[in-house]
Amino acid sequence: MELFPYIQHLREQFMVAADVGGDDTRALAERLIAPLESATRLVLLDALSTAAGEISQDLAPGGVDVRLRGTDPEFVVTPGAAPTTFENAGPWQAPVAAVDDSDEGAVSRTTLRLPEQLKARVESAAGREGLSVNTWLVRAITGALDAEGGRRTPPQEPGENSFTGWARS
Repeated sequence: MELFPYIQHLREQFMVAADVGGDDTRALAERLIAPLESATRLVLLDALSTAAGEISQDLAPGGVDVRLRGTDPEFVVTPGAAPTTFENAGPWQAPVAAVDDSDEGAVSRTTLRLPEQLKARVESAAGREGLSVNTWLVRAITGALDAEGGRRTPPQEPGENSFTGWARS
């Protein structure tokens, strides 16, 4: 991303404001331009880094990094989970995400009718986790059935090498 056009625009606006004060003010503004350009570049880089951090929180485990290439920032996007592929969708059907069936057997199609409010909540939750609605529903159903059958892994005691959260290298 080239910062020069933004800094140039700020310079022009600064000089327009200085023109209002007369020749002395314009001369002072011209002497201040160089240090202000450096400060502006640093402030813009800080704002872009903060924005990239906020976006990364929403993309976890993926993320966005800001790197300097010369004097200009460059965005590097690291994708999270592998992209979902869609199979068996005709023009009249919503696509159904392919599911890894290596340990659960064949995949079957089920029609699920949800109230609009619940559907919106499911879509929102799936989006926050960076998952398709289908994958999110499969995980939710699996979790509910595992908990029902007592197959859920008991929580570890503190200090038993347990970790929570996410990390990026």
